Amino acid sequence: MGESNSHKRAKAQAAGPKGQVEVKLPGNRRLDALTEKKVTATEIERGGNLPALEKAAGRLKASKAPKKVLTVPQPDMPIAVQAMKQKQVHGRVTNLKGSRSQRV
Repeated sequence: MGESNSHKRAKAQAAGPKGQVEVKLPGNRRLDALTEKKVTATEIERGGNLPALEKAAGRLKASKAPKKVLTVPQPDMPIAVQAMKQKQVHGRVTNLKGSRSQRV
């Protein structure tokens, strides 16, 4: 199944003008976005179930970036925080618009 246009836009916005999207990770995985200086890794997950969010948190953990951001829809933020804690990933959970965030 292909990506939606809004998902592509969100990845491009998270990466910035000179950042990278679909960055390769070990284990044949890909990170959604990485900023230009490889400071911030961003994973955008719209599937609101715990296993999908745990996989996204695992991809963030595998990235070498010091700042990690998991972007989810507003109603899924508590589940995303739980997934980040279970995977022992320290970072930030934000909503899609970026108006709300929570540190983990």
